[in-house]
Amino acid sequence: MARSIDVVELTVAAVQMSMSDDLDHNVAAAERHVRTAVAAGAQLVLIPELFEGPYFCKDMAPEHFDRARPLEGHPTVEHFRAVARELDVVLPLSVYERANNATFNSLVMVDADGTVLGTYRKSHIPDGPGYTEKYYFNPGDTGFQVWHTRHAVVGAAICWDQWFPESARAMALMGAEVLCYPTAIGSEPPDPQWDSSGHWQRVMQGHAGANLTPLVAANRIGHEVGTTTEITFYGSSFICDNTGAKVAEAGRERDEVITATFDLDELRRTRHSWGLFRDRRPDLYGPLLTFDGTTHAGGAPT
Repeated sequence: MARSIDVVELTVAAVQMSMSDDLDHNVAAAERHVRTAVAAGAQLVLIPELFEGPYFCKDMAPEHFDRARPLEGHPTVEHFRAVARELDVVLPLSVYERANNATFNSLVMVDADGTVLGTYRKSHIPDGPGYTEKYYFNPGDTGFQVWHTRHAVVGAAICWDQWFPESARAMALMGAEVLCYPTAIGSEPPDPQWDSSGHWQRVMQGHAGANLTPLVAANRIGHEVGTTTEITFYGSSFICDNTGAKVAEAGRERDEVITATFDLDELRRTRHSWGLFRDRRPDLYGPLLTFDGTTHAGGAPT
């Protein structure tokens, strides 16, 4: 659905919140934050990754597969479809999807009239101490997605995807007017003193600047203790403009809702006038299509 011709400005919001193991409590808290954001003028509200419960990927435990549910009739998605329709707000929703014998870390794009526009399945799946996602998630098979919502053309990917510039560039090339990354990131169990928050932000700020496209990142907060590991999620959710400058930022320890407003038509004119998309050379980017930077299989010199 294309946005109305008279709509120029887009107000976006990032929700930062902690999660308990009580699904109903988390859904109610997320809805409360969405309503706060809409009251502040938001037309697009981003909730953190896997907000229905704790970040269960801290441990490899088969019982957590029971958290996955089919998207058809998914209770949380259905709940927020009604919220979106009532509030005229676009809601990208991060959920744990079960599809037959496969399970995915998925994002469902709910338009402002409550319509489900489609699903994105997380492409890049991390695997390290405290973040053992390959145990729980199949690699996404949807490819990167953008959606023509009522209020803007929205590109959205999930957490680990944010570290890969190819993800952001693909969505920008497909016409995204804003990039969204729901996230669950915090301390590293092998070195709890290592704080990656600045690096995390700067990488995404680079995506915004390189693509001249605003970006919204929503992270969780809180100290979550698993069976074998524990993680302190550091919040620091933020919104940056099309130059990569942060225009809104949350703290590290409390629930917050942050917002920012952008002139979409002015941003479009800037993208065209700057020439970054005009001067691209796709004919030279062949090494990006291989793991080792060669342009054909086998690793032989090209």
